Amino acid sequence: MHDLIRDLRDQTVLLVHPRDRSADELLQQVNRIGCSFDHMWPVPRILPNKFDIVFVDVTDQSGSDLKVFLDKREHPVTIIAMIGYENPSVLDEILEIGAHSVLMKPVRAAGVLSSMLMARRFQSEQNRFEKDLSKLREKLENLQKVNDAKFILMRHRGITEREAYDLIRRQAMAKRTTTTEIAQAIINAESILSKLGDA
Repeated sequence: MHDLIRDLRDQTVLLVHPRDRSADELLQQVNRIGCSFDHMWPVPRILPNKFDIVFVDVTDQSGSDLKVFLDKREHPVTIIAMIGYENPSVLDEILEIGAHSVLMKPVRAAGVLSSMLMARRFQSEQNRFEKDLSKLREKLENLQKVNDAKFILMRHRGITEREAYDLIRRQAMAKRTTTTEIAQAIINAESILSKLGDA
């Protein structure tokens, strides 16, 4: 927990909200936590890259406009939606912009830190799951390439699946590369040969 709070002090916060009592209360709390911060209103067209956490007022805002603003960035940002009431359209906007946490208005001193911690934790978990998913997809794609290459060898050489895999593996070891790269070379060669046959 202490590491998460220390991590917050290194973050740069942007508040996108009309300047009112809620905005003032939030900025005071962010300042007490030790974050550097800035305030912008109305919603800017582009989100500057220097910000790590964005508090954004979604009340009476267009979700699609907010999404465009929040998507125009080069690195991931933690999004905390600020709402004054709950109804289906406001909840849709929260989901549409991909908010990591929600802070109710009027803003009170209690609640700001916890919303920031929960949002950072949720975003961190989300990033980890996305990386894991990307690795799994890559692994499945590589397995599919090896399977495709095995069936090409089985068809052309009249060998078993095990023999085809052993052949791919031996080639990979001989050429000091991966079975996936050998499989891709076999698939590419098959594609070229099939096109030559059609010519």
